[in-house]
Amino acid sequence: MSQFQLLIFDWDGTLMDSAQKIANCIQAAARDLGLAEPTDKQAKHIIGLGLTEAMEILFPKLYGNQIARLLDAYRHHWLVADSTEQKLFEGVHDGLHRLDQEGVFLSIATGKSRAGLNRVFQELEVEHLFTCTRCADETRSKPHPQMLEEILEYTAIEPHKAIMIGDTTYDIDMAGNAKITGLGVGYGVHDEDALLASGAVSVVPDFAGLMDWLLDGRLEPAHES
Repeated sequence: MSQFQLLIFDWDGTLMDSAQKIANCIQAAARDLGLAEPTDKQAKHIIGLGLTEAMEILFPKLYGNQIARLLDAYRHHWLVADSTEQKLFEGVHDGLHRLDQEGVFLSIATGKSRAGLNRVFQELEVEHLFTCTRCADETRSKPHPQMLEEILEYTAIEPHKAIMIGDTTYDIDMAGNAKITGLGVGYGVHDEDALLASGAVSVVPDFAGLMDWLLDGRLEPAHES
């Protein structure tokens, strides 16, 4: 059985239940610009990509200044106009502290911007649990492996001792591109069949199941807890 010293988590849809807020803000931004609104399913399917890349997929006929205006509208709704609740999934807060006590490194590889991740870190006071974080506006967007390669370099952990945990095929494909294990969570935006088809070693049904999977002899301390 493989043992892991470095756990790399996606954020939206894996640790935080934020998919509906993201979808609502994308749809509102489209309305502001007089564009056809994507469905909830379409909007949620691109979660995990960098925001620019996501918008280019949803609105392929836009370019240049039009994309910039759409991004500004999205940010306005996210920060000011939209009141959709977002919160950590049940068990995440205590689970992260438990994993930290196991002596493994915890990290984040997310499609959020650095400003967006810092903002949510300030609200939740969990930043101290993560050894290293990488965001989509600092590196290439998923599924390019740059985020994971930089995290591996920073932590000096060998690829076979690292695992990427996420709710989308972008996460699992990124893991494969970086030559590390990918574990899917089935409570996010992409379904179990898609995650397995992308190469996930397994798909867990909820965060409690994720904790059970990790604590079943699959962790190896990388530092003193």
